[in-house]
Amino acid sequence: MLSGSAIAQLSPATLAYIGDAVFELYIRTYYLLPPQRLHSYHNLVVTCVRAETQAEYLNSLQPYLNDLEAEVVRKGRNAAHGSPKRLNPKIYQQATSFEALMGYLYLTNPQRLAELLDKLKLD
Repeated sequence: MLSGSAIAQLSPATLAYIGDAVFELYIRTYYLLPPQRLHSYHNLVVTCVRAETQAEYLNSLQPYLNDLEAEVVRKGRNAAHGSPKRLNPKIYQQATSFEALMGYLYLTNPQRLAELLDKLKLD
């Protein structure tokens, strides 16, 4: 794992980069049971990891965030530059913020990450 000083050097975009992978792995693991065809897994995962859904997840977690987590979200929002043409820039910013939060907590406090992930309504 990285030290606290090393994590502090990471940009919000870098936190979002790792957070994207962490969240997708969480969602893939969540939907492993009951066993399904790969195509079904893929459809379930894509529904959860798309930007619009991540923005909804972020909004649902806002009341539970402490000041430090809210600051990571704010920095993540400001790190989102440009957006896909099909996507509202505000949604893209929220999704990037969500991913930055996931990455930050994965690196600093996995127990807190698990607590927040448990609050998501995935079904």
